[in-house]
Amino acid sequence: MNKNQEGLKPFISLILSTKIPKLALGIGLTASLITTFAGLLVPVLTKNLVDGFSVSALSVPLMIGIGAAFIFQAIISGVSIYLLSFVGQKIVVRLRERMWMKMIRLPVNYFDKQSSGETVSRIVNDTSVVRDLISNHFPQFISGIISIIGAIVILLIMDWKMTLLMLISVPLTFIIMMPLGRKMAKISRGLQDETAAFTGQIQQTLSEIRLMKASTAEQHEETTGLSGIGRLLGFGLKEARITSLIAPFMYLVVMIVIVMIIGYGGMRVADGTMSTGSLVAFLLYLFQIIFPITSFAMFFTQLQKAKGATERIIDILELPLEEGQEGLEIDITNKPIHVRDVSFSYSADEPVLEIVSFEAQPGEMIAFAGPSGGGKTTMFGLLERFYEPTSGQILVGETPITNLSIESWRSQIGYVSQESAMMAGTIRENLCYGLPDKEKISDEKLWKVAEMAYADEFIQSFTDGLDTEVGERGVKLSGGQRQRIAIARAFLRNPKILMMDEATASLDSQSEGIVQQALSRLMEGRTTFVIAHRLSTIVDADKIIFIEKGKVTGIGTHHELTQSHDLYREFAEQQLTSGDIENNKGALS
Repeated sequence: MNKNQEGLKPFISLILSTKIPKLALGIGLTASLITTFAGLLVPVLTKNLVDGFSVSALSVPLMIGIGAAFIFQAIISGVSIYLLSFVGQKIVVRLRERMWMKMIRLPVNYFDKQSSGETVSRIVNDTSVVRDLISNHFPQFISGIISIIGAIVILLIMDWKMTLLMLISVPLTFIIMMPLGRKMAKISRGLQDETAAFTGQIQQTLSEIRLMKASTAEQHEETTGLSGIGRLLGFGLKEARITSLIAPFMYLVVMIVIVMIIGYGGMRVADGTMSTGSLVAFLLYLFQIIFPITSFAMFFTQLQKAKGATERIIDILELPLEEGQEGLEIDITNKPIHVRDVSFSYSADEPVLEIVSFEAQPGEMIAFAGPSGGGKTTMFGLLERFYEPTSGQILVGETPITNLSIESWRSQIGYVSQESAMMAGTIRENLCYGLPDKEKISDEKLWKVAEMAYADEFIQSFTDGLDTEVGERGVKLSGGQRQRIAIARAFLRNPKILMMDEATASLDSQSEGIVQQALSRLMEGRTTFVIAHRLSTIVDADKIIFIEKGKVTGIGTHHELTQSHDLYREFAEQQLTSGDIENNKGALS
């Protein structure tokens, strides 16, 4: 019992933390109780009606009164159902709001480990389980308890012998139902986990539908999907097997009790110790006891499911936020960037960067080069504060960037990657994405940044112009068009620091030329960090940092490194002496 109570504490605390609409809950429960008490009066009225039945007794006022009572009860019941559903919906909304606000502020490493589909399932499905318990099962449980207690008290007053005969079935029912309920709860929790995993798998496949098609992986995904569906079927059949035991057993118990009551009651009516009306009332009260008991199994099953869902919800709500939600608001214009003895590892035994140090003066172009997997992208992640160094620090001026608020730091950085990410929506929405007061940004300003990014011409060619839908992840646009919109977005943000994961590496030569011009314009006067996929684009960098296996093995200009760094010189000879600088992408990543 103590273990169960302990298990309920987190659930109750979570529900109370959502600021339950107490007035609506109070009125809803009161209306539910009124309905229950009204239901308890029906058998008494029926008894009196049956015992004193005659055609002459059926007056119009009596019929109107009975009809009005039923209509009033129906109205009260409707009010109760609506208000309790309202409470459940409010609670689930507040849970989802808290989870969503938490989710978008979790650090990137959380999403490195968790499937987005499973996370979505937690926000949507697990909160729905809690809502169903509060809106439907909890009110039924409360009214059922009152109905059972009221009916038993009335029956004991009416005829205690027949009541005791009937109550023999209650412990028998609980002995059978409780283990079945626990088994059902275990299956239901397994079904929740499997549903979350299946949701994640489906979402991943559909989000990468082009990769799947291009890889002719339909057969593989079909097999994987059908396997997941099969596992869901397995859980569904386990639930069905338990339900197939519960329903017939309850029917059997109910029929046995009814037959016993009718047989015993019939004998009592025959020998004159009980009236026909009392027997009818007794049977009606019996139903008011039996039906709530059958619903209790579902309540306890749903309670177990809600406890499981609550554990997962609390797990998410208790995750630490991304560091830096609070901090200094500093303008980093004309401030150098210092990276001092920075090391980083995703796990303790696998260092990715080891004691990396360099500095970038305002307006300089700093390029990262080196073999694939050397740690260049990780360095970008540290500069963006997607991850925190395991040792060492990064400073802007003399201030550690960890002292700045995340919003202040990232709002002053513009990032353009190889495959510029886009949100489903319009070109306008993508240009303004994340900016405060975006409704106040004029079309004139949007067209100006589009022109600076050489994007105005193709945007004007679309019928809807800035309001053209780009599709999920921008699939309706070409790679070059997406890149130019990303550059226009960077112009609109007016960043102090620019970060580019070689934004032209995957473009055709015509698009590359246009995008390169736009990037050159964007880089003017800004501190720029570039990941080099080909050396031809960084030969004019102020500083090239060569990273191998997480260590900096060379820092200097292109000319200096060709003189002093053997591997850089080898790369340079492979790429820059072929005479086809523009199209030879080389071995860098």
